[in-house]
Amino acid sequence: MGSGTTTRPGDQIVAWLGPALFSLVAFAANSVLCRLALKGGAADPVSFTVIRLVGGALFLLLLTRLRKPASSLGGSWRGALALFLYAFLFSAAYVQLSAGAGALLLFGAVQITMFGFAWYRGERITLRVLTGMALAFVGLLVLLLPGAAAPGLSSALLMALAGVAWGIYTLLGKGSPRPLADTAGNFVRSLACLVLLAPMLWMGSGLQLSLSGFGYGLASGAIASGAGYAVWYSVVRRISAQQAATLQLSVPVIAALGGVLVVGEPLSLRLALACAAVLGGIALALSPRR
Repeated sequence: MGSGTTTRPGDQIVAWLGPALFSLVAFAANSVLCRLALKGGAADPVSFTVIRLVGGALFLLLLTRLRKPASSLGGSWRGALALFLYAFLFSAAYVQLSAGAGALLLFGAVQITMFGFAWYRGERITLRVLTGMALAFVGLLVLLLPGAAAPGLSSALLMALAGVAWGIYTLLGKGSPRPLADTAGNFVRSLACLVLLAPMLWMGSGLQLSLSGFGYGLASGAIASGAGYAVWYSVVRRISAQQAATLQLSVPVIAALGGVLVVGEPLSLRLALACAAVLGGIALALSPRR
């Protein structure tokens, strides 16, 4: 008999489950913080995006310098551009979307992007995973069916594009050897992309930012984005693209609950049914094989 120990699949899941849960809650917190800032007019999408990216960059730079030994910045310009596009489109879409509906649209698009990449790379997609994914998409269709509670088409499209950008950002992190350094580098590089927002200021009504809006943006950038994304990069190294895509579909449920409890948004029957279908699809897709 060999002297080595065998790692069970359940033990492997436990190793990354805690960090994954932290990241998923952080993702949901971004939706809630953005809605708090935009719903009451405490900030406009451009201001919120700027504060969020600057706050995240400063927080992550501080963390990299406090480490012993201090680590150099990693990341890439592709990652920075994907991060910038996601952050701005996310903020622009949330002007009219509720926290839960926006998160459902966002991570539905993330799932399509990442499952498409997994299929392209030749990852084996089982019938159980396909069935779970289909059930989750039924939840999204329930949300998007025409009706009084359906989100506006333009906002839905912006959030879907944000989801594609976030899916690309997540895929770029699958090979990350230094999650914290790479996340910090992506945030710092994304600041150069903020010049792309200048034309919007000239064509629009200008910036709108209150003290509370600044606080929401800073919390979103430093904690929910900076810390959450660094931990997420450490998680996606250990799981497949299919698992990463499916896990993120739990975020809309967390965000919807946060929207109801914190922002005071109504919990409609349509949103409840959509969340139930999404959670059922996740449970089925991630359930262990017999």
